[in-house]
Amino acid sequence: RQLHPVLFRSRQPSMPSIKRFKVKATLGRKQKQNRPVPQWIRFRTDNSIRYNSKRRHWRRTKLNI
Repeated sequence: RQLHPVLFRSRQPSMPSIKRFKVKATLGRKQKQNRPVPQWIRFRTDNSIRYNSKRRHWRRTKLNI
């Protein structure tokens, strides 16, 4: 039986599920860092900090790990 090409593509994993713990910890840390500035910080600093300048997009900037 031949698989449909769209279904076959979606079954391929984009990243291996088995990874070293150091890589997994780094990915988790970077995932937590990659978030917007909380609203209460904007209120506390009188809007001098407006956005997170270290925000990272998954496709534009890579982590090199």
